[in-house]
Amino acid sequence: MSYALSTENIPVVYHYFQDLRDPLNYGLYLLPCNGRAGKFLEEERLLSEYPIQGPIGFLEFKYKKRVYKMLHLNERKLKQLHTKSKLKLFLELVRAGNSDKINKMALKGVDPNFHDQDNGETPLTIAVTLGKSKCREVIITLVSGGAHLDFRNRQGQTALHRSAIVGNAEAIRTLLDLGASPDVKDGLDLTPLYYSVCNEDAAQDCTHMLLHERARIGMCDANGWYEIHQACKHGRVQHLEHLLFYGADMDVRNSCGNTPLHVCALNGQEACARVLMFRGADHTLLNYSNQTADQAATIAGNMQISDLILAHNPDDVGEWSGYFDVFVVPYREIPQYSQRRQAGGSLTPSLRALIRFRSDPRVNWAGLRQGDDARSPSSTTSSSMSPSRWRGGGQNGPVPMMDSDSACSVSVSSTGSGTGNSDMAPYNGRQGNGRGGYIQGIVRRAGSMGDVNLVGARNQRNTLATLVRVDSVPLNS
Repeated sequence: MSYALSTENIPVVYHYFQDLRDPLNYGLYLLPCNGRAGKFLEEERLLSEYPIQGPIGFLEFKYKKRVYKMLHLNERKLKQLHTKSKLKLFLELVRAGNSDKINKMALKGVDPNFHDQDNGETPLTIAVTLGKSKCREVIITLVSGGAHLDFRNRQGQTALHRSAIVGNAEAIRTLLDLGASPDVKDGLDLTPLYYSVCNEDAAQDCTHMLLHERARIGMCDANGWYEIHQACKHGRVQHLEHLLFYGADMDVRNSCGNTPLHVCALNGQEACARVLMFRGADHTLLNYSNQTADQAATIAGNMQISDLILAHNPDDVGEWSGYFDVFVVPYREIPQYSQRRQAGGSLTPSLRALIRFRSDPRVNWAGLRQGDDARSPSSTTSSSMSPSRWRGGGQNGPVPMMDSDSACSVSVSSTGSGTGNSDMAPYNGRQGNGRGGYIQGIVRRAGSMGDVNLVGARNQRNTLATLVRVDSVPLNS
C-alpha cells in the first residue's frame, strides 16, 4: 500500500479551488527539516521520493514562488526588486537571451515565477521560444534562479507545453534534462505530447524525445480526440509512425466514433491512411453514424482514399491489387526508453511486448514469453525498423536506411492511389489461432492495453490536489 498525489483530471483543481487566484499554480510545500531546505513537490513525482518525517507527514498547500535559501533576506529590498518596472526589465532580458544579467538579477533575489501582464506568459515559457543558441542557457539560468518547471502561464501551460507547441526540440531536451515530467497536464488536461504531434514532420524529434522519456500515450481532449487522431487530421506521417511504434491504439475512437482511419478519410490524408493500413488498422470498423472509413471518404469527396481502402483485401495476400503490393508489417523492434526516470511501473519484457499489441495486431502470446527476444511472427521481409532509425530525406519525408518494406516505402509515396494487402485483419476478440497467431480471447483484444495499466497503480504520479490511496493491484497475466 502506498500513498500518492494525483490529479488525473486537472479540471478537478478548478472545481475545488476556483476561488483561488491562479489555482493551477498552487502546490504542496515540504517544510524545512533536519537541515534540508523547504521545497515544493514536483508534479508527477511520488510522495515516497521525498523525505517526509514521522508517521504522518505535514505539507502546506500554497502558491508557488521562489524558495529562498539565502540567509538574512531584506524584505524591503526584495519588495523593491519586484516592482512592475523591474519585472518588465527582467522579461526584456529573457526575450533578449541575456543570461548574464538574468543571473545577476536572480542573485539579488528576483522571483522568476510571475506572469507578463500583457500576454500572461512566464519568464520560462518565454525562454523556450528563443533560438537554439540561447534557449538552453537561459532556461538553466532561470531554473537555477528559482523558476519552477511546472509553473503555468495564464493559459495553464507549462514551459514544456510551450516547447512542444512551438516545436523547440532543444528546449524540450533541456527541460527533460532538468527533471520536467513529460506527462504534466495543462488547464485542458492535455500533455505536451498531444501538442507535439500537431507540428510539422520537421519537428518529429520533439515527439520522439517525449516518447523516449516515457510520455504517456492516450490523452484526449474534450471532443475525445487522441494524439493519433490529431496526427492523422494534420497529415503528420512521421509523428504517426512514432506513436504507432510506441504503442498507440490505431483503432481508438473519438466522440463521434471515428477511428484514425476515418479521420484520414474525412480530411484527405492519404499518406497517413496508407501507414495505418500498412500497420494493420481495421478498415471495417463503423463510426457512430454506421459508416466505414471508405464510406466516410466517399461522402467527403476523397475518392482516392475510398478506392485505396476498398482495394485493401486481407484475403488477397501478396496479389497485385492494381495499387501496390504490401503486407501488414509489424515493427521488428521493441521501443527503447530512457532509464533516467521510472515508468508508471517497471515494465517487464513481457509487458513491453504486450503493449506492442496496439500497433501490431499479430503478435502472439507465445512471443510474449520470450522476454526481450520477443519478435513479431513474420519473416525479415515483412518487418520494419523503428522510425528513429530513419535518416533525413527529400521533400516527401525521410528515406529509410534499409529494408525496402519499411513504412517509409509507403508514406513517401503519397502521390497516387494504392492499398496495402494484409494477411489478416486485426484480432477482434474471437477465439482461435488464425494464420498469424491470434491471441486467445481471454487475453485481450489486440490494439488494447486492457489491464496492463494497472501494473503502474503503485507508481501513480502526483500533481496538485488530494491524497489518493492506491492499493497494490496484482497484474493479470
